[in-house]
Amino acid sequence: MSTAIPQEPPTLEVRGLQTRFHTRAGVLPVVNGVSFTLQRGKVLGLVGESGSGKSVTGFSIMGLVDPPGRIEGGQVLFQGRDLTQLPPREQRALRGNRIAMIFQDPMATLNPVLRVDTQMIEAVQAHRKVSTAEARQQASDTLALMGIPSPDDRLRAYPHQLSGGMRQRVAIAIALLHGPDLIIADEPTTALDVTIQAQILSEMQKLVQSTGTAMIWISHDLSVVAGLADDIAVMYAGRIVEHGTVDDVLDHPQHPYTQGLIGSLPSANRQTRQRGARLQQIPGMAPNLLHMPPGCAFAPRCARASAVCATLPEMTQPRPEAPGHTVRCFHPGAAPATAEAAA
Repeated sequence: MSTAIPQEPPTLEVRGLQTRFHTRAGVLPVVNGVSFTLQRGKVLGLVGESGSGKSVTGFSIMGLVDPPGRIEGGQVLFQGRDLTQLPPREQRALRGNRIAMIFQDPMATLNPVLRVDTQMIEAVQAHRKVSTAEARQQASDTLALMGIPSPDDRLRAYPHQLSGGMRQRVAIAIALLHGPDLIIADEPTTALDVTIQAQILSEMQKLVQSTGTAMIWISHDLSVVAGLADDIAVMYAGRIVEHGTVDDVLDHPQHPYTQGLIGSLPSANRQTRQRGARLQQIPGMAPNLLHMPPGCAFAPRCARASAVCATLPEMTQPRPEAPGHTVRCFHPGAAPATAEAAA
């Protein structure tokens, strides 16, 4: 009689995460029931407009939400352990060691008055009892892994002596020092030129494939996510409104908001619109989280909205041929061919 081999839990499983900010004006539901699963060696692209809650989702997973914000519900299961229930000491032992975060601004990671070697050696010795020489060698090897030329020279430099792209590479290298099982990257290439951006994306892709590290790549740029991620989760007003593989979401978007994001890209309009035609825009503004509309938060901006949209839609699977492709919409389906057709 054969014995079933127990499956290892996913690297990360987020269940119904609720993060709210308590302000004098009221309570802001910045992350409102977010759920997703991330397997080992996979990349999840978390996309949406500014203010959609994607960065706060990353901070919540890391346990880095400061007052007046706090996690008020849900679970964050890292390799089966609920991070929201761990004592602060155990959370600190995981951060920077098994779970790492890369920030948009590298100076959020780097201390401007300390040399790079000092900062990287301290980061190594914070989690491993090794000599300074061993820690320095590990730091040099990790810089080389990020494609940084003359890593020993870079270790002797101060952050202000490095270019913006080099500082971001160093910040990424610090996140990679301990070979984490999970990396959360919060728009780390947004401020870089496209050449440096492409190099960093290529190196991150190789890293994930070679080490099995799972990664959440937070971005507003669908073109970046399209070439990097395995799955995409689209956020709007604190909720995930569409989730699926990159091919399913980008080739067959079901939610009007996802279709609007794709339609606003110049490359997406090149094949369907005449030369010189305007880009397709999403009308209106994102809702004020203090005064959320009842039901679907996107309804005030949606050409398909009906009376049923006054109630909150659940995540459903509108395409039988793609069971992993889910959408939070009462009227999912193909986008109108033109802006005039939508009117």
